[in-house]
Amino acid sequence: MIRTLLPRKQLQSILLASGVCVFAIVLMKYPDESFQASLRGLKIWWEVVFPALLPFFITAEILMGFGVVHLLGVLLEPLMRPLFRVPGAGAFVMAVGLISGNPMGAKLTTRLREDKLISKAEAERLVSFTTTAGPLFIFGAVSVGFFENSSLGILLAIAHYGSAIIVGICMRFYQKNAPMTPRLDRRRANIVIRALRAMHHARLNDGRPIGQLLGEAVTSAVQTLLMIGGFIIVFSVLVHLLTFIGITTFLTHLLGFLFSLFQLPDSLHHPFIAGIFEMTIGSQVISETSIPIPLLIKLSVVSFFIGWNGLSIHAQVASLLSRTDISYKPYFFAKILHGTLACAATWLLYIPMQPWLQDQPTVAPAFSWTRHLPIQDGPWTFWHYFSLFFIIFWVYKLYKKTRRL
Repeated sequence: MIRTLLPRKQLQSILLASGVCVFAIVLMKYPDESFQASLRGLKIWWEVVFPALLPFFITAEILMGFGVVHLLGVLLEPLMRPLFRVPGAGAFVMAVGLISGNPMGAKLTTRLREDKLISKAEAERLVSFTTTAGPLFIFGAVSVGFFENSSLGILLAIAHYGSAIIVGICMRFYQKNAPMTPRLDRRRANIVIRALRAMHHARLNDGRPIGQLLGEAVTSAVQTLLMIGGFIIVFSVLVHLLTFIGITTFLTHLLGFLFSLFQLPDSLHHPFIAGIFEMTIGSQVISETSIPIPLLIKLSVVSFFIGWNGLSIHAQVASLLSRTDISYKPYFFAKILHGTLACAATWLLYIPMQPWLQDQPTVAPAFSWTRHLPIQDGPWTFWHYFSLFFIIFWVYKLYKKTRRL
């Protein structure tokens, strides 16, 4: 009845305003709890997020100003277009996003869209699989910090990044009839020369001196990190107050049927709800639970949290995307798919990788040889040398092509 009397947007405004008013009332009623939860969120941001992401944010801005995006756009065009249906410039976003973590993929995607380097449909595809958790979070925070077993990071990383690639391949069918961005350089010449030429032209078009470029890069990075810190603090307070006033208990009854369907223990109700809002808090609660839960179930649920990203990351991504015409909906459904695939991959890979998932020391001497580090054992050693061989082979091929010119 109310919906027929009020337009949809007006009803949405009323509901959002009512929710914010209720949140403000709860803040005033429980100031001590709100303050402690705010301090916890501020500590996470200041001690982990800010020092970890600031160098990547500044470096990425400088690289974009120097035209490195255009360089990679030409070099990796033959890979990115057939596989993900995005321009080669998306390789820069994917590489930096995988290394630095959330929400770097969304930030760089908006920059490419603002610079008209990708179309709207391509940006929506790109942000869906490049906004991932960083290895620092997976290995440092989750495997070492929460589970105190560094070898678990190998399983979580393979499940997370492998499922991200699968999501990217699936998203190539999103708006498959949308026009593609034209190639940066269609002239028939050596690919290395075309890439260097594209980087040089991009640098000339930018035109900012190094001092101005560095200053604006620092300013943009700090502004973005302040926004991220605000979201972390708000969601830290929100999750704590929802638990404190008993709303989480009500939500656990709604999840009862879902958990019984998959035969999951009832003790996962609270950690699951916390992880839906904030993946860091949810992962920490699951690792610290005193109720005996099989490690396989713990890791599978944590993989879902990391793939889903949590509503805190969703809010950060939505805030970044709102600066452009990029829609948030494809990202939302892609993250559900990512979390589901990561959970299934963890379940399938756990038994084959179990010999490498034994308890390992979480620290090692600073000057010890790398073979003493547990992270180098098993499949990680293979991946390490394969990557090294690939880089040497690629540099050699570039050298040979340059000598022929």
